[in-house]
Amino acid sequence: MATKVSKYKQITASWRFYLVIGVIVLVYFILIARTAYIQVIEPEMLKEQGDMRSLRTTANKVHRGSIVDRNGVELAVSVPVQTVWADPKVVMENNALSMTEHWKALADVLDKDVKTITERVARDPAKRFVYVERQVSPAMADYIKQLKIPGIYLRKESKRFYPTGEISAHIVGFTNVDDEGIEGIERVFDDALTGEQGQKRFRKDAKGNRIEVLESIKATPPKDVTLSIDQRVQALAYRELKGAIKAFKASSGSVIVADVSTGEILAMANGPSYNPNNRRGVAIHRFRNRAITDFYEPGSTMKPIAVLSALEFGAIEKDTVIDTSKRIMRLGGRRVSDPRSYGKQTPEDILVNSSNLGTSMLALSLPKEFFLDSYFNAGFGESTGIELIGESQGIMHTRSRWSQVELAALSYGMGVSATTLQMARFYSEIANGGMKLPFTIIKRDPKAPIVNKERVFSEKHSKNVLLMLEQVIARKYKNAAVDGYRVAGKTGTAFKAVAGGYGNDYVGLFAGIAPVSDPKIVVVVVINEPGGDLYHGGEIAAPVFSRVMQGSLRLLNIAPDEHTAPNAKKGDSNA
Repeated sequence: MATKVSKYKQITASWRFYLVIGVIVLVYFILIARTAYIQVIEPEMLKEQGDMRSLRTTANKVHRGSIVDRNGVELAVSVPVQTVWADPKVVMENNALSMTEHWKALADVLDKDVKTITERVARDPAKRFVYVERQVSPAMADYIKQLKIPGIYLRKESKRFYPTGEISAHIVGFTNVDDEGIEGIERVFDDALTGEQGQKRFRKDAKGNRIEVLESIKATPPKDVTLSIDQRVQALAYRELKGAIKAFKASSGSVIVADVSTGEILAMANGPSYNPNNRRGVAIHRFRNRAITDFYEPGSTMKPIAVLSALEFGAIEKDTVIDTSKRIMRLGGRRVSDPRSYGKQTPEDILVNSSNLGTSMLALSLPKEFFLDSYFNAGFGESTGIELIGESQGIMHTRSRWSQVELAALSYGMGVSATTLQMARFYSEIANGGMKLPFTIIKRDPKAPIVNKERVFSEKHSKNVLLMLEQVIARKYKNAAVDGYRVAGKTGTAFKAVAGGYGNDYVGLFAGIAPVSDPKIVVVVVINEPGGDLYHGGEIAAPVFSRVMQGSLRLLNIAPDEHTAPNAKKGDSNA
């Protein structure tokens, strides 16, 4: 019996021993397999988990660059603000929502409904980040900090501020709450103004101590943008435009002041405008830069190109006499006429009297292709080269067939549409001796040559037309004159085109140049849809032109002409 029991115990012990050994071997095999899987087949998962726990990246945020005028006056700057945010998990863990008086104080200072704030925070208790309010002032931030609500934190940010407000709003534009450019220069030069923030990647230990710097990226500082705008001239143009829109009950208007020798825009004012510092409730159409987006038939302000084309082709000389005594000319069942018979006229008389018949006769005396090319060469139907988004090219048809009545209408500014900026460039071409320059809103380097400039009219004939336009003001539109300076210009009044023809609304324009002896600047004024009894360009736009031109010449310290304008002919009067 004893021998049998001993044998049974030995067998039992042996079975247990091998079972334990087997389990141990299996465990080691599983560990080895798992290790091989992690190390060889899928090693990235644990690396990612480890990096999530130990790797951190800090950003060295840079403030957005400034936008300044040609003299360094700030038009857009970044100011420090703070953002209020909440950690819902911390709020719920500390039962912070029970602090009703504190939450009410927070809502009051932010001008928000307390229920809206608390519901947003409590909506997802597991969430770790919720915006409460963006870009609050430092004073408000200090007050919120003193409330000491668990889970409510502050974060430093920057906010755009526009010192000139509505005066330069359409040029400068604005940014959104994330400091991204949305309109104007802010959008066009967003990358340059933003720069690139610096970064530093490092590894920390379990206690949060920095133990290793892995990568350091140096910040790229933002650049300031210097505009060609002279803020003094801009403020003058905007003030006069705003007053005219109100006085003549107009729907809108634009004024441009340009340097004829460089193509720099010294002022670009639009009305109605808006305050970029507070855009709440502003209608979207007010954001539109009408000087470059809106186009219209320029009417009689386009007549100088008919005279210039005829001079260029050799069809007339500056003192050629054209007989317009018939007053009416019939073309294909339609007629072209003047309000009265002007008799025999020189090219100067045609411009002074704004004779539709005279410019039509000049246009029809030219080869069609030559006459049309004058418009295309002058830049109608193309952009001006300005660095602003949204510029319209206007309308200048390229069809092969043109009737005589269409060519005649083109000579007095119908059948073609242009922006205020395009009209400024055309008058700049007359002023600078026939050179077409790309316009710019960015200040040019005076030492750098101007590229892409092109001669489109001869210097001789451009000078002749300039002197004729001087007589337009001296003999007729004396309300556009400027004391001490010789000024050249042309008025225009046009019906606004609507679907299927023309409506009952007008556009009043005046474009001019000064000083005539040494042209420096061009001013173009557009008053859109005047609502009163006055609507002609000579009545509503010419006085604005005079005041803007006079103020601009003085602000820019441009010397008066040595000689005054030639005397007006007898019988001429202001219109």
